[in-house]
Amino acid sequence: MSFNKKKIIKIAAIVAIAGVLIGSGVVYYMFNMPHRNVQSEKTDFAVNASQIVNEYLTDAAMANEKYLAADGNSKILEVTGIVAKITEDFSGRKVLLLKSESDKAGVHCAFLPEAGERAAKLAIGQKASIKGVIRSGASYDSDFDLYENVVLEQCDVVGR
Repeated sequence: MSFNKKKIIKIAAIVAIAGVLIGSGVVYYMFNMPHRNVQSEKTDFAVNASQIVNEYLTDAAMANEKYLAADGNSKILEVTGIVAKITEDFSGRKVLLLKSESDKAGVHCAFLPEAGERAAKLAIGQKASIKGVIRSGASYDSDFDLYENVVLEQCDVVGR
């Protein structure tokens, strides 16, 4: 093996090892970075379920500009509406839908595990205010001819 070939292999090995170390460091940091405590932060917007659904169905780009921060994270929302459905997801966390009968879509709220008991005390037809962060906006899927709900995560009941 020539001297240049050995040198190229040595440099490639060093670059590969450095890449693995940097990648491992990034993954470790992302996995262990502190999570955002939505419930302890100040509410940025208080809206009702019909309003936020209509904003997304009318102009999703403008709604995203309003409800998302410059870094792409959601602002903290407090959404008020009528509880239309209460279920659990595959993790056993409470999930409820805020929607009035006249709305095309609603607001799907996935609760924090520690907020499940408070969510379980809500009843269908009851007016509730839920604090959380938005994951996706409402939209219309023409292929399936159905409306998709606004999705809120890290939710808890306001005024518990």
